[in-house]
Amino acid sequence: MQKVLVLGAKGMLGQELVRVFSEDENYEVVAWDRDDVDVRDKVELSQKIMDIMPDVIFNAVAYNAVDACEEDDSEYQKAKVLNSVFPGELAKISKNVGATIVHYSTDYVFDGKRPIYKGNKRNPKCCGQGCEDCMYMGPEDKLKFFAYHENDEAHPVSIYGQTKLMGEKNVEKYGNDYYIIRLSKLFGLPADSTAGKKSFFDVMLELGKKNNSVQAVDGEISKFTYAPDLAAKSKEIVEKNMDRGIYHVANEGVVTWYDGVVELYEIAGLDTEINPVSPETFPRPAQRPKSSVLKVTKIEQLRHYRDALDEYINKK
Repeated sequence: MQKVLVLGAKGMLGQELVRVFSEDENYEVVAWDRDDVDVRDKVELSQKIMDIMPDVIFNAVAYNAVDACEEDDSEYQKAKVLNSVFPGELAKISKNVGATIVHYSTDYVFDGKRPIYKGNKRNPKCCGQGCEDCMYMGPEDKLKFFAYHENDEAHPVSIYGQTKLMGEKNVEKYGNDYYIIRLSKLFGLPADSTAGKKSFFDVMLELGKKNNSVQAVDGEISKFTYAPDLAAKSKEIVEKNMDRGIYHVANEGVVTWYDGVVELYEIAGLDTEINPVSPETFPRPAQRPKSSVLKVTKIEQLRHYRDALDEYINKK
C-alpha cells in the first residue's frame, strides 16, 4: 500500500485529491491543511514529513490573490513564500525521503503575446502563417493552433505569475522525482478551507440568480479545468509512472470568461442577460495574459469543459 500526502487538503483541488485517493484501497491518505502543519516552517515541515515517510506528496498549497500581491508588499511576501520558496523546500524534503512530488502551477506563467488569429486580405480564413490547413479550421481550432506547449518559454506579466514560475524552477532545481502540472481557470466545489474562495462559475451563478443582467469579460482566452477531473488525471499520471517533467492538464474547450457564462446559464436554465465587455471594463492591478491556452500534449485530452460543468451544476 502506498502512502499519499496531500498538502492544502481543504482547498478546491486538495479536497478532490483526498477523495480520489481515499476511494482506492491501495492507498493510505494523509491530508494536511494549515491547521495541521505550517508549510512556511521548513524544520517543522521536514520533521513531520519524515515521521510519516510518504511515497507521493501532492502540493495543492498556493497563494492565488492575483491582484492583492500586485499592489501590497506584505501580500507579495506571502505569495513569494507560498508560491516560490515553499515549493523548493518541499522538493528538497521529497528528495530526502525518496518521495515523488506533484506540484501545481498555472497558465499565468505565460504572457499571452503569441499571435491570435486575425486572417488576412487575400484569404480571411488563413491563419496568416501560410499554413494551407488553416483555411479548414474552425474558430476554436484556430485558437488551439496558438496554444502554449509544455516546453514553451514562460514570461509572466504579473507578480503572481512570477512567483508561480519561480516555484516551478525551484521544484526543477531541488527536486529529483517530480511532476509540475499547469492548470487554468479551476472550478469545482468550494474549498472547505476558510482561506479558500468560490470558483468563477459559482460566483456568476449567484449573480445570475440575483440580477436581470450581468457583465462578463470577453477578451481573455484560456481553458477551464474541473477539479475532480484534474485530481483523477493527477492520480493516473503518477500510477502510470509517466515521464517526469511539466504537464498541461485542462478540460477541452477554448473560451473566454463570457463564453463560460453563456454555457453556465444555459445549463442552469437562467435567462439572465449576459453582456460581453472588454477586460478594461473591470480595472485590476495585475495584468492578465490575453491568451493563455494550454496545449495538452502528454496525456489523453480531458472531456469538454461543458460536460464537466453540466455534471457539476446538476450535482449541486
